Amino acid sequence: MFKRKDFKPFDQKVWLASPTMHKGAEMKYVTEAYETNWMSTVGKNINEVEKIAAEKAGVKYAVALSCCTAALHLCVKFAGEKLYGKPPISQGALYKKHVFCSDMTFDATLNPVVYEGGIPIFIDTDPDSWNMDPIALEKAFEMYPDVKLVICAELYGFSGNIRQIKEICEKHGALLIEDAAEAMGATWEGQQCGSFGDYAAVSYNGNKIITGSSGGCLLTNDLKVANKARKWSTQARENAAWYQHEEVGYNYRMSNVIAGVIRGQYDYLEEHIAQKKAIYDRYAEGLKDLPIEMNPIVEGCEPNYWLSAFTIDPDYMCKQVRGECDVLYVPEEGKSCPTEILEAISSINAEGRPIWKPMHMQPMYRMHECIGRAGSMRAKTNAYIVGTVADVGADIFQRGVCLPSDNKMTEEQQDRIIEVIRACFE
Repeated sequence: MFKRKDFKPFDQKVWLASPTMHKGAEMKYVTEAYETNWMSTVGKNINEVEKIAAEKAGVKYAVALSCCTAALHLCVKFAGEKLYGKPPISQGALYKKHVFCSDMTFDATLNPVVYEGGIPIFIDTDPDSWNMDPIALEKAFEMYPDVKLVICAELYGFSGNIRQIKEICEKHGALLIEDAAEAMGATWEGQQCGSFGDYAAVSYNGNKIITGSSGGCLLTNDLKVANKARKWSTQARENAAWYQHEEVGYNYRMSNVIAGVIRGQYDYLEEHIAQKKAIYDRYAEGLKDLPIEMNPIVEGCEPNYWLSAFTIDPDYMCKQVRGECDVLYVPEEGKSCPTEILEAISSINAEGRPIWKPMHMQPMYRMHECIGRAGSMRAKTNAYIVGTVADVGADIFQRGVCLPSDNKMTEEQQDRIIEVIRACFE
């Protein structure tokens, strides 16, 4: 346990990332929804959010939905039906089909694959970007040439080479779903994240770069997809005087009230990105002489800096052992580990988190295939032959820390957090 007692805790908690609201901007449109009585999943705010979201992302159409997971689910359903045809009502669009998925991400990226009966195959992480490894993806297509769908997440707003991922998909005749939940406003070679996929999704969850408390958008350049998404998201109701249904639908449409908050937030997207960048740069400067490496920024990427994070040099890691829900570590002079650092941050009333635990390490997916640059990463150990299997995602998880990245955090608060982190290595 972190034993330094001379750091004064903050009176108010410093969060990892919390909603940043603006006086009057959001309430103007929320009030408009209230006063006009459009307290529904129909209204001007929704229409405006769809217009703005499409313009910001550089796509033709956006469909406002209840959350990003709903958007991803419809993306998966569209992709499955385009690839394999419309399934029976009781069967998912990806029934028994394999799908290549980012390994180091939140489970919402690939849960929709399971909703639609698909089988995730995880692609290991590129050490230079912390995102899906293009080399591993190419290897995966060699091993599973029949796979026709890839779902790629852009971790913490620091995009990997999404263009190369797209080119590999096109080479193998596969569709790409781009999970840009964490990457709104980030770009690759000047092109907005969320515009590379055949289908894409962005998030307005409470901790995202802009927020509506919840909500998300499906992004597409296909009018038929946009129209069908609006139908599916409103219980797939047909044009009849009564409730008529020819296919399964969902209650996925965005509320006009939440849309009002998002509408007011969009004007501040660039401001929030600038604030997040300043936080990242301040951490990088304040921690530069420690044995750590900040989230990598690869050439061509302009991140949105949603979450600042770092990994500890392996030579400066004290012993840390993680179970499924518990963790132990042994303090050592001059060394530290994510658990000690997170305890230290917590001791001053600030919030940090571990890096996303890779999906192939999750109990529900531990028997699923995971592919790295050398091929399958499963069942490669041998009791009689010395050797290891490179597992980039597991390594980043073991050594990684997500830092308090709230854009309302003051420079003084951030400086104290930096001092606490530095003390862990004393």
